[in-house]
Amino acid sequence: MTLWNGELPFYPQSWHSANFSVPLLIVILVFLSLAISFLFILPGIRGHSRWFWLVRVLLSLFIGAEIVAVHFSAEWSVGWVSTDTSYKAFSAARIRAHLGLHVGLEGINITLTGTPVQQLNETIDYNEQFNWRPGKNYAEDYAEALEKGLPDPVLYLAEKFTSSSPCGLYQQYRLAGYYASATLWVAFCLWLLSNALLSMPVPLYGGLALLATGTFALFSVVVFASISSVPLCPLRLGSSALTTHYGAAFWVTLATGEDRGDELGAAGMRVRFIPVCDFQFTRSPVPPLGRGRGESPLCSAQRSSHLLGPKRQGLR
Repeated sequence: MTLWNGELPFYPQSWHSANFSVPLLIVILVFLSLAISFLFILPGIRGHSRWFWLVRVLLSLFIGAEIVAVHFSAEWSVGWVSTDTSYKAFSAARIRAHLGLHVGLEGINITLTGTPVQQLNETIDYNEQFNWRPGKNYAEDYAEALEKGLPDPVLYLAEKFTSSSPCGLYQQYRLAGYYASATLWVAFCLWLLSNALLSMPVPLYGGLALLATGTFALFSVVVFASISSVPLCPLRLGSSALTTHYGAAFWVTLATGEDRGDELGAAGMRVRFIPVCDFQFTRSPVPPLGRGRGESPLCSAQRSSHLLGPKRQGLR
């Protein structure tokens, strides 16, 4: 027999834990490439506006990357527990392990790491993904896990999220992920629209689009929190209980929505209060009789400087 990756064929293969989400890595690399490309052209911008464009573009890219990345993150609701539990079905062997549950918008991720990793002549280091996103069937993933013979703690948590479980976790988190994902995609479309409007001489509408982006990002957080906050059935493994709390993706989305909606949206709304002079710039030799009723001092100064411009040029 020949070796394949250091292992004999036709024998059970060793399990390998996944270290990083591939879609999340692709999103990070795409937006990181855009940021590096902008840094290359940054020296071509002259004056103090260089720093303005640096902050504006990098902040906008961070917001866009965050909105897309949280879709593929399993850190919306997380929980960990260290326990002494059974290892495999129909076996009295027990292990000491660290069990983690990570709930995202499109599925759950369950990790099991032995303490120590080497126990019972095996390497106990599992990272299993169960999806309910469109095109995926959670029941099929669970059936495949049963065929693989995964450890009891992993199968126990995965069974709690099946549609036939009396806990109702599948309907609860799937519904929360569905609505939160939909509102986040709307926020991403509004983010694209705001960047297009801010590149045109319509900053007011760009600010309104930014305000709407932050609003939908906050709405996704509210939707996920309101639906997933229903009391759950207890998750007990051995003598320990696993409890979940909001994870990094939840808090990053909340902070991003507040910053985008309050600061940038307010900055766009300030454009509304810039005084607009309601006169046409003409080179009429007849100066106006003072400033009109209700005209701001800024408009009066602009009128005077415009009309005095030709005279000053003639004196030169």
